[in-house]
Amino acid sequence: MITRRLFCSALAACGLFAAAASQAQERFITVSSTTSTEQSGLFGHLLPLFEKANGIKVRVVALGTGQALDMARRGDADVVFVHDKAAEEKFIAEGYGVKRQEVMYNDFVVIGPKADPAKAGGRDILEGLRRIAAAKAPFVSRGDKSGTHAAELRYWKAAGVDLDKAKGSWYRDTGSGMGPALNTAASMDAYILADRGTWLSFKNRANLGIVVEGDKRLFNQYGVILVNPAKHPHVKQADGQKFIDWVVATDGQKAIADYKIGGEQLFFPNAKR
Repeated sequence: MITRRLFCSALAACGLFAAAASQAQERFITVSSTTSTEQSGLFGHLLPLFEKANGIKVRVVALGTGQALDMARRGDADVVFVHDKAAEEKFIAEGYGVKRQEVMYNDFVVIGPKADPAKAGGRDILEGLRRIAAAKAPFVSRGDKSGTHAAELRYWKAAGVDLDKAKGSWYRDTGSGMGPALNTAASMDAYILADRGTWLSFKNRANLGIVVEGDKRLFNQYGVILVNPAKHPHVKQADGQKFIDWVVATDGQKAIADYKIGGEQLFFPNAKR
C-alpha cells in the first residue's frame, strides 16, 4: 500500500514538473492595448500570423488607453499598443517607454438614432455635439480614460460645451469599454462617439447608425511602444521589440490592411519605415 502511494505521488510530481517545464519553455509577451483593437477583431486576425512567423505568443490585456498605459507604468506589460498620442508622448517623457512608433489609423464616428432627433448629422463633429447638448439628447460616454474618451472630451471642449455645467440626466458616463458602451447606447437609443473599427464589428446595433463622419478632426492614430527595461528589468525587451518590428514592417502592415468586415477595411497601416 505504501509502495503504491509512493508510486502515485511520484507520478503526480513528474506531471507537475513536466507542466512547469512546458510553461517555462513557452515564449510569450504581454501587450496592454485598447478595447478597440480586441473588440474589432483585429488582434484575432493579427496575432496568429505573428505567432506563426516568430514562435512568440502574445497575451493581450484590453483596457482603455489610460489604463493600458498605467498597467505598463507598473511593469505589467512588455509592449503598449494604444491610441492617444498626447498620453503616449507623456508616457515616454516620464521614462516608461523607449520609443513611440505609428502603426495604423482609422477614424472616430458619432453613432446615434437613425431618426437623429438632435439633428446632429453631417460632417462637423463640433456642430454635431453642440446640437446634442442643446437638445439634451441621450449621450453615452465611455468615461474610462480611454483614447476614445480622451478624444470625446477634446471634442466637447473644442465645441465650447462645458460638460461640468451641461451634464445632466441626458449624459450617461459608463466607465466601460467600447463594446459595452455601444450596448448601453443601443438600449437607450442614444448618441455615442465610437471608433469605426469597433462599430463595424458590433452586432447589437438596434436602431443606431452613423450620424457624423468624415470630419478630419475625427482622425484616430494608433501607436506602439516598448516598455522601458531600464525602469522594469523583467520586461522582455528582445521579444517585445520583435513584435513591434513585425507590426510596423511589410508583413504586419499587410496583415492590418487585409483585415476587413463585410468587405470594408477597418484599419489603415501607416508605419514610417
